This record gives sequence, C-alpha cells and structure tokens, in this order.
Amino acid sequence: MDSGLITIVIGIVLGVAGSIIVKKAFGKKVSGEGTKQHQIYAFVENMKSVGELVVFKAFTKEIVTTADHWLGKVGKKYLTWLMSNMKMAMVFQFEINFWYDLKSTDFKVTDAGQGRFMITMPKCLYNINIKDISFYDEQSAKLLDWLLPPLISRVVSKDFTEEDKNRLKDEAKTQASSMANQLIKKLSSEIEKSARQTMEMLAKSFGAESVVLDFSESQLMEKEVTDLSRQPTEQSITPLQ
Repeated sequence: MDSGLITIVIGIVLGVAGSIIVKKAFGKKVSGEGTKQHQIYAFVENMKSVGELVVFKAFTKEIVTTADHWLGKVGKKYLTWLMSNMKMAMVFQFEINFWYDLKSTDFKVTDAGQGRFMITMPKCLYNINIKDISFYDEQSAKLLDWLLPPLISRVVSKDFTEEDKNRLKDEAKTQASSMANQLIKKLSSEIEKSARQTMEMLAKSFGAESVVLDFSESQLMEKEVTDLSRQPTEQSITPLQ
C-alpha cells in the first residue's frame, strides 16, 4: 500500500473542561465547613459527575494511490485500473475523538492527605468519524465522489452490484481505521499530555491542592468507526501539492 500523509491538524480539546465544566466545578466546590470525609466524598462524586471527558481531537487527510491489497477483491477488481491507468488516488478525511469515562469503575480516586489525591485513569476511548472519501483526478484537478465517479460508471456499471458497493464501503472503513490507528500510535504521548493538563485543571477546580495521575492502566481502545462521508458530488479544487 502506498500511502502518504497530506495534512494533520491536532486540537487539544480543553474547551470541554473549560467554561461549561469549570463553571459546574466551581458551583459544586465544597466549603471548608464540611468534614474531611465529606470533602473527600464530594470531590470524588464531583469528578465522576463529569462523565465523558473529551481530552483530544485529531483531524487528518490521507491519500492512497493504489487499490491493491487493502480494498479486498472488490477494490482490486474495480479500482486498480482506475487508480493506475487513469492517475487517480483515493483521499480519506477523518477525525478522531478521544475521551475518558469518569463514571467507569476503572476510574479510581485515593485520598493522599492535605488536599492531595491519587487518580487512576480508566481506558482512553476513541472513535473514528470518516468525514469524506473521494477520488482525486490528477489530470483535471477534481475531487470525484468515490461511489461512483463518472469514469468508473462508464466502465463497470454493468458489473458493479449493490453488494459490491457495500463491500467496498466496509473495506474503506477498515482501511480508514487502520490509517487512523497508525496515527494514534504517533500521538499517544500528546494524548496523555492533554489528558493530564485537563484533569489537573478539573481537579483543582473541585478543590484539590494537587493530584498525581496514574495512566498505567489507561490503554487506548477503539469504540467505533462511523462513515459520515458526503453524498455523491463533483467539485473543482486546487491541485494537491
């Protein structure tokens, strides 16, 4: 598989732990009049009440220049000719969202005394949203919907069944997941860094003097791959560099 990374734009989603959650945090902060036990209990419950805490979002665009081996028999049958002889490439655009479920039983908070807490983080969950899949026609500098561009329709319309189309979609989702997971491996340290910053800010807003975060059990786990790609269109664009 020939695959090249076109662009990556990474966003650290501190907004989720920003205005909305921080306001919620300060609104729930326990006063100093409560007992130590009540303060600890309130801190733990406030942390868990956040629920799903988004800590990172990644956007990427990948270009794939061959249909062999990764789009299965259907892709090899119908797309190899197009992508080699007609000088076309497939362009994948997708976003990846990373979050922690603070209501998970794997999320644990231990009192370390004097306003300090040890927090064990649960698994880092992520989903992959395919924003767009299209063919890029190098000769006319156009993006063509991938199911099916006019060029393919003229060549394979008699043989290309609805079942073939569905299989090709499934193969494309599998490929997008594979490419996304390669990217995720490279971003793992950035994801943890963002999660650490978000959790420290959140914990302090709930009254903690300091926190020690344990990510040793926080493996990355894919939840789902969703195809949100556009409906068939054709549009002129600036040539890919």
